[in-house]
Amino acid sequence: MTANLPAAPSQDSAPRQALMMSTIAFTVCFAVWTIFSIIGVRIKQELGLNETEFGLLVGTPILTGSLVRMVLGVWTDRFGGRLVYTATMLAAAVATFLLAFAHTYGQMLVAALGVGLAGGSFAVGVAYVSRFFPAGKQGTALGIFGVGNVGAAVTKFLAPFVLLSWGWQSVALIWAAALVVMAVAFWFTTSDDPVIRERRAGKAAPARSFGQEFAPLKNLQVWRFAFYYFFAFGAFVALSLWLPRYLIGVYGFGLATAGMIGAAYSIPASIFRAYGGVLSDRIGARTVLYWTFAVSSVATLILSLPSADYVVHGISGPIAFHFAIGPVAFIAVASILGFFMSLGKAAVYKHIPAYYPGSVGAVGGVVGMIGGLGGFVLPIAFGALNDLTGVWSSCFMLLFVIVATCFAWMHVSIRRMERAASAETSALSYAAE
Repeated sequence: MTANLPAAPSQDSAPRQALMMSTIAFTVCFAVWTIFSIIGVRIKQELGLNETEFGLLVGTPILTGSLVRMVLGVWTDRFGGRLVYTATMLAAAVATFLLAFAHTYGQMLVAALGVGLAGGSFAVGVAYVSRFFPAGKQGTALGIFGVGNVGAAVTKFLAPFVLLSWGWQSVALIWAAALVVMAVAFWFTTSDDPVIRERRAGKAAPARSFGQEFAPLKNLQVWRFAFYYFFAFGAFVALSLWLPRYLIGVYGFGLATAGMIGAAYSIPASIFRAYGGVLSDRIGARTVLYWTFAVSSVATLILSLPSADYVVHGISGPIAFHFAIGPVAFIAVASILGFFMSLGKAAVYKHIPAYYPGSVGAVGGVVGMIGGLGGFVLPIAFGALNDLTGVWSSCFMLLFVIVATCFAWMHVSIRRMERAASAETSALSYAAE
């Protein structure tokens, strides 16, 4: 008896199908990648972890997902996203399943390294999806794909209820099963990208050497884009992981409430990434990044202000003042910050196929790697700053320094490019006279 498998998508529907399934798969992967934002709070209580140890635990999957992005991006360019995406999801599913049986802090860190493979799916999806669309539509397509960041909200919304009902181990088992189902569905509902099909038909040049793949990484511009993504994406991931803990510690919310508020932050910060892609196609990625860094600088400066009591020596005696950012104001400003981060994430990746069309896998991989490393380093830094300063808002002080640096570096670089272009134009005009 012959099994009835789903028919392969036609060439006309292949781009739409690849984009849709890649986005859904990335959503599932991102939900798994950020699983410790919820179960990590319970593990912290069970093992008696300090803030730095907690930051390391929630950041470890982000480390793996970041470091493998460059390799997975190159493999996608060489072997095709359909194969690499499916294999990545299955490998992450195994690690997530084994997490449920970890008992010590060391075992959980090892399992977390494997769980982090799910985060590498971003580089695979970028390289895979971009090959289906022309340059004028890549910003929109990659923006839609990036909506998969909403997986962080899925975990924050659903995981607390699963955890409170059946324990954190059940969260790991259910999330692992979701990855397996998604991997199977992705394999049977997508097709190879146009470049891979042409290579197999002998109509395209064979894959380039690894040296040629990584050649663009010599350009400082690539690393500048990576630093932008360190903030736009890395800080987004870090806040997605850190917000439940922050809300519990600062405002005394319960785990379920903190998880839902964290989801409320993550959802718009993910969905509007698609809008960021559309804006980047329409008004230019550079303009979008200017707005991202300007508004984010103001937002992080506001959130960095610590609660304080002031005493003014007035005419009739001391006058006491108390300053604190209330929960409603905090959620409002954090949501604005997340919205502009989502625009910035799309704008950064609009640059990559435009400047490096032949090396999207390698360049997109290294940019994604540095951005992902932000999601690993920053939660640890947040925890360490809490331990060192005892000030909850110290995490936003750090983010203000980072985004202000991004803003300054971008502006100086753009001004330098404009002066060089003006000088070249003047030289050509002079030669023509």
